[in-house]
Amino acid sequence: MANTKLKLFQKRRLRVRNKLRDLANGRLRLSVHRSNKNISVQLIDDVKGITVASASSMEKDLGVVGTNNIEAATKVGAAIAERAKAAGVEECYFDRGGFLFHGKVKAVAEAAREGGLKF
Repeated sequence: MANTKLKLFQKRRLRVRNKLRDLANGRLRLSVHRSNKNISVQLIDDVKGITVASASSMEKDLGVVGTNNIEAATKVGAAIAERAKAAGVEECYFDRGGFLFHGKVKAVAEAAREGGLKF
């Protein structure tokens, strides 16, 4: 009974999210999604079920359309930190999903921390 890469990814994503949900304490969730071509981040209020702020490498004003490298991830992280401050959010928790915390995902987190988000 071999598990596919997708099933293993989904199990890992749910495991991470469920562990974080227990530690949330009413904070918003900073969720990261990485594809082969782009990276996107959302600041989600799970209680209300709304997205407070979002940033993506698909946005033209960031200047990294269609790229998925560490430079693009850093710009996306800085953008989400700026938009979160504009929305009045200072604390959140980082949901890496099923992705490992290195490379682009780590670059998003570090840029968001430098921008003033606490997690």
